Amino acid sequence: MWQVYMVRCRTGELYTGCTVDLKRRVEQHNSGSGSKFTRSRRPVVLVYREECESRSSALKREIQIKRMSRAQKMWLAQTASATSA
Repeated sequence: MWQVYMVRCRTGELYTGCTVDLKRRVEQHNSGSGSKFTRSRRPVVLVYREECESRSSALKREIQIKRMSRAQKMWLAQTASATSA
């Protein structure tokens, strides 16, 4: 199952991506091998995740999220954490 995720970096910046193994991917980001963007902004904390049926739908959703304003992304993350609590 593909997942779209968003992590908050130490600097407060947000990074969005997609993966089939979310735990492994977050560990990669925190070890410095996840992405060039997060490498110098460790540690990262998972703030949002969403399941998708296919790689194609996950990539499309990732693009939608990346096009959102920071305020919209923060709202998405807060809404997700409020519903999972």
